[in-house]
Amino acid sequence: MTLVLPLIAALSYLIASFAALTPAARPERLRWVAPLGVVAFAAHLVPLVLRGRHHGPDLQFFSAFSLVAAACVLVLLILMQWQRLQRLAAVVFPIAAMAVVAAFAFDRGPGASPIGDWRIATHALLALLAFATLAIAAVVAIQLGVQDHALRTHRLTRWFSGAPPLVQVEQLLFQLIGAGFLLLTLALVTGGLFVQDLMAQHLAHKTVLSALAWLVRWVRPKPCTALSAFQPPCTR
Repeated sequence: MTLVLPLIAALSYLIASFAALTPAARPERLRWVAPLGVVAFAAHLVPLVLRGRHHGPDLQFFSAFSLVAAACVLVLLILMQWQRLQRLAAVVFPIAAMAVVAAFAFDRGPGASPIGDWRIATHALLALLAFATLAIAAVVAIQLGVQDHALRTHRLTRWFSGAPPLVQVEQLLFQLIGAGFLLLTLALVTGGLFVQDLMAQHLAHKTVLSALAWLVRWVRPKPCTALSAFQPPCTR
């Protein structure tokens, strides 16, 4: 694999990140964030597909990091079609650029743990999508907190000019949490069905942490909001 595609992906991610930080006086630059993100994602995805076409996803450390970053970018690009979330690219895209370069630089050999079973690959894919969705939800939660604080203290800056209204950000956050919880549930179910020993030495910590994350989401107090597409409005 040559350096061309990783270089195109990294440069496109970085240019899109700078465009996402554009001041309010130049809002037309925000229009370039999604197209540049699509170009970067395509150049990012091709090496991953080429490396995994024979033995499944490459799960070496930096390659797995690159795969997770690509999933996060995909989720963000999809959300950009309905929400004004171009500003979040300034957080997600630089991480993706770092991941694609690191995977090329350090994981150039054959993968140590190829996945040949489609059932295990399905479980891994669901776990990857759950992590990516919840990671984007964490970024959206940070934006929500900063935007809410700025609104309460009357310190709204030009950076928020391209951001969606606070209500829409809150709605998106609960939808992402609900979608991530659903994907995590499916990942745990498929793991229980397809993995022979979930408590094996190399899987025990992953199983325990995933189950704890699921339980924390399940038992925590439900928010009194009618915004969530996954929850009915609660009564006080």
